[in-house]
Amino acid sequence: MTLDRRSFLKLLAAGAGAAGLPMIGRAAEIMPKKGRRVIVIGGGYGGSIAAKYIRMMDKTIEVVLIEKNKQYISCPFSNHLLAGYIKDLSSLTIGYDKLAANHGITMVYDEVTAIDPAAKTVTTKGGNIAYDKLVVSPGVDFRTEEIEGYDAKTEELMPHAWKAGPQTILLRKQLEAMQDGGTVVLTAPLAPFRCPPGPYERVAMVADYLKKNKPKSKVILLDANPDIVSKPTLFRKGWEMYPGLIEYRKAAKVTAVNNQAMSVMVEGIDEVKGDVISVVPAQRATALMAGAGLIGEDKKWCPVNATTFESTLHKDVYVVGDSSSAGAMPKSGYSANSEAKVCATNIVAAMNGKEQVEMSGINTCYSFLSHDEAISVAGIYTVKEGKIVGVPNSGGISKLDYSDAKLEAKYANSWLKNILTEMST
Repeated sequence: MTLDRRSFLKLLAAGAGAAGLPMIGRAAEIMPKKGRRVIVIGGGYGGSIAAKYIRMMDKTIEVVLIEKNKQYISCPFSNHLLAGYIKDLSSLTIGYDKLAANHGITMVYDEVTAIDPAAKTVTTKGGNIAYDKLVVSPGVDFRTEEIEGYDAKTEELMPHAWKAGPQTILLRKQLEAMQDGGTVVLTAPLAPFRCPPGPYERVAMVADYLKKNKPKSKVILLDANPDIVSKPTLFRKGWEMYPGLIEYRKAAKVTAVNNQAMSVMVEGIDEVKGDVISVVPAQRATALMAGAGLIGEDKKWCPVNATTFESTLHKDVYVVGDSSSAGAMPKSGYSANSEAKVCATNIVAAMNGKEQVEMSGINTCYSFLSHDEAISVAGIYTVKEGKIVGVPNSGGISKLDYSDAKLEAKYANSWLKNILTEMST
């Protein structure tokens, strides 16, 4: 969803007030509530796991999972399509039939249009659904209003491909159509953003494709950050396997785009042209969260209780995944999975009058440098003084000599297979 700045700020301003108004008369109730019910919005890495684990821990709680699409496409590993390691996105695509059948989850395939925390209802295009507790895991929206000239056509010409699906396929087709000797321009927004290593892995994936198919070409990464956000030493060394193909520019924030000229402006001063351009805008929690009054004072992310992931702004609403402000935990699929399990455990405890459990989080981000070589960063997290922090002397990064790179690629492929299976069965 793309919002201009004025519309988004109006949503933010109205959110807190609107969230306190009952939605009587706006939509009909479509699922009368007979017992305890948890609604989960979003069937990705966080939402599917929250729904599953609540039912696994207490089958007396009705769980309704609302998802607009009948299939989910994983953003992790979608860069592999750009490199040509996979021919399509089928290996990254899951459905919900087995998940629903195996755990007694009620699936509602519909678009959520509003959340009313005061009335404890979720409104879809089909009507209102009441809840006792609500888990929201909707991913991210893009702050496109911060880029001058960015409009609906920009996504067709300069696809961000930061939500796997049609844009990923479009970007792949653009790479295939580009003549040898062309320039690919990729961008990375200011952190925090979804998948911190993603832009830097994408550089390697595109460079690998160019090396094999269009060796006279090059890829430029315009990074808005002062340095590589994740695994900087490992990425720099890894890029050396593509000599002459990669140009990295740090502190190069894209402030404007020109659809006609196929160019971007860096800080309004330096124009960079490309034959293929992928502009990834800065990110924030979704407009749905803004309308529900769940976004904090930073006007970007949803503040949550670090132990339970319950919103600090509205009781009985929980936020997991990319839209949440989860302290030291990065915005990744693995983090969302871990957060969802903690959240589910504490929701079940709360609904049964039991004590909350301590938060223990984990994350690993795998990044490929070539078809059979990968690197990783791992972290373990806990709560200290009300904030999620990394556990000292835990986790770490891959060996700097790349001696385990081929083994880590196998680990990465296994991780993807296992986590998608966990989400869909």
